Amino acid sequence: MSEAFDVAALCDAIVEGGNAGANPGANPGADLGNGPTAHPGARQRRAISKAITLLESTRSEHRLLADTLLNTLLPRAGNAFRLGISGVPGVGKSTFIEALGLFLIAQGHRVAVLTVDPSSSLSGGSILGDKTRMEMLSVHPSAYIRPSPSSGNLGGVAEKTRESMMVFEAAGYDVVIVETVGVGQSETAVSSMTDMFVLMQLPNAGDELQAIKRGVMELADLVVVNKADLDADAATRAQSQILSSLRLFGMHGHPDRAHHDRSIWQPTVLQLSALKAIGMKPSVVAAASEPNVAGGLAAFWTAVQTFRDLQTRNGQLAARRTQQTQAWMWERIESGLKSRFRADPAVQAALPAALEAVLAGRLAASVAARQLLELTMIPIKLIE
Repeated sequence: MSEAFDVAALCDAIVEGGNAGANPGANPGADLGNGPTAHPGARQRRAISKAITLLESTRSEHRLLADTLLNTLLPRAGNAFRLGISGVPGVGKSTFIEALGLFLIAQGHRVAVLTVDPSSSLSGGSILGDKTRMEMLSVHPSAYIRPSPSSGNLGGVAEKTRESMMVFEAAGYDVVIVETVGVGQSETAVSSMTDMFVLMQLPNAGDELQAIKRGVMELADLVVVNKADLDADAATRAQSQILSSLRLFGMHGHPDRAHHDRSIWQPTVLQLSALKAIGMKPSVVAAASEPNVAGGLAAFWTAVQTFRDLQTRNGQLAARRTQQTQAWMWERIESGLKSRFRADPAVQAALPAALEAVLAGRLAASVAARQLLELTMIPIKLIE
């Protein structure tokens, strides 16, 4: 039996504790030094959970309800700072996010975290275990952590990550963090939905050649060498190699990253140890002088603030959001066309024979695909 969703009640509960303005994207993360102090109530937290469940639902009867929810929340969304965190498995993303989240909450921010866990290619299930690693952050009243399965989506994020971010922004969370699944060099989707893309690396993770391979590295706005306390020499060496790679990317194909232009953000590399920052008083973390231990966390947030200030003044942050909105629309169009194609009666009728011909070697796969595509005429209904 389908769960009942009262969209109007959900929207009212979500925005009751929110402080977002009515101009979406006008000033994302306007004051990253001092955030809002309002705490979400239990009613709002339940509404957020139910809203994201509705957005992630694959039931056809939920789609129109989800669309209504998004359009209702849209005027309240857009004022949070969106931070994407990516890195290889075991780099310490969850530990770092917990340390950062507690540090930001101590400064008055409200922090939302969207974690994405890989789904099994055999069973389709997902453990959703990242939340269990954030023991202190997950129970804090000023934080909300939502784990989601990747469900076969490529790029390290879930299908409805963007929609979930809008719900958090409408609820008044001023810092939204997206943690991807453990990724390699080609999973870059998170960079197309956040204001700042942070890549986490390990000491001794590779040589100079590994550092300059194209892919996720060239999209990073900031690189963090975590677990720097384990081997200080290796961390310093990795920092130097990655910084050289980022400068090389800046000279080839990125004229906007010209190093003589101080009005443009230049990607940089920091060292820290997130584990050592866990449990420390925020005042101690902020005052720590060792760049690769607790002080690395304060230096990280200072870099984020600098990035936001520069990108806001030069218009790059607003331009980035505009491009992301366009990319989001086209992504949904492509996904919808694929779903409609699979559900088309003519395609379903012809598919078994076409597949049999392909497997028997009588028909090329590309020819079969073209013939199936020609069978469907998808009606388009414009939104008024």
